[in-house]
Amino acid sequence: MYRTNFIVREPLLDPRQRVLGYELSWQQHDGRIPTGPDLEGLVGFVAEHVNHVDQGWLLRDKILFLDAVPAMLSTDALYALPPERTVLAFDIRQLTDVDVRAAVQAVRAGGVGVAIRGCDLTLLGRNLAPYASYVEVRFTGVDVAEQARTYASAKHSSLRMVGRPVGTWADFDACAALGLDAFVGKLHLTPRPGNPVKGMNPSQQIILQLMQMVQANDDVGRLESVLKRDPALTYKLLRYINTAGFGAGREVQSLRQAISLLGYAPLYRWLVLLLATASASGYSPVLMETAVVRGRLAELLGQKALGRGAGEHLFVAGMFSLLDRLLGLSMQEVLDAIQLPDEVVKALTKREGSYGPYLALAEACELNSNLVASLAATLALSPADVNEAHLSALAWAQSVGLDG
Repeated sequence: MYRTNFIVREPLLDPRQRVLGYELSWQQHDGRIPTGPDLEGLVGFVAEHVNHVDQGWLLRDKILFLDAVPAMLSTDALYALPPERTVLAFDIRQLTDVDVRAAVQAVRAGGVGVAIRGCDLTLLGRNLAPYASYVEVRFTGVDVAEQARTYASAKHSSLRMVGRPVGTWADFDACAALGLDAFVGKLHLTPRPGNPVKGMNPSQQIILQLMQMVQANDDVGRLESVLKRDPALTYKLLRYINTAGFGAGREVQSLRQAISLLGYAPLYRWLVLLLATASASGYSPVLMETAVVRGRLAELLGQKALGRGAGEHLFVAGMFSLLDRLLGLSMQEVLDAIQLPDEVVKALTKREGSYGPYLALAEACELNSNLVASLAATLALSPADVNEAHLSALAWAQSVGLDG
């Protein structure tokens, strides 16, 4: 399973464009989606890597939707996942068996979520609550809003409805207004029309200046003087230092002390994260989270072959690969504003050089692309290597704590 198949993910958005959770699927080396016993292995692998013995659920408030088969209902690994954060997705045809329906009701009673796919309008009008907490509806053709209206009118009130694929912001707004609860699609990677904001806001300009000063190994006093120009940025740095425990039990209150404790390399990484998440361009939170996951995943994928020294560059390449969309600029405008190493520029513009292939693989994992296996093979990365890095990156993105 995890040694031959790859995990691919798709985000589920709520009506406020936040990441409600992730749908995780196995993908075989030829790009097909496996079924049967392989899917049982998905639960066990996920449980092992995102539910820590001491720290608990590493994905915080995120819900995982997992492709499912009836045999998964009795696997021990299912009970290693928090039920309130777990949703098993079944095809409606699998529930025609009386024993399967009974098993589904049993896991539902234990708090595990169940999503049903393949429902027609007749079934939507029935009471599916004993068997499902979510029902997935598929849109076909161009009139998504009209289809959503039809589905919404037929839905039983106790069910949450997931619509897919939602490909435009107009369709998203229509579905949200009609009461659909979650949305799947690549919509978050596309610009939202009518957004007037373009370029960097004042905070981002200060962050960019600080990044350039750190790259030049400027002295702490000069960094401190620039930081003081943005009280919100100062607050975030002090909060980050104290939350992360750099003060070793004592509260850090001065900027100079904070910079000295953190060190230049970690400070640069923190600034990269802030540059993306301080966007005022109106992009959805999911785009920012995607950038963080992509950056961390690219870093983890390249550590084995390139070493830890390349990690910062891989992280920057992953984060900055979405910075053009976050800032409403072209990639060339981003590169004109930020001095980056040549290898990072090659990765960002052509997916070439030392870092480009790792960035391409990180992107393929989030796009459910059938290129995952071939890209991994080119980099001599096994499915286990990629899968462990993928789940680790997802967990790390939840722990960053840059919101607010």
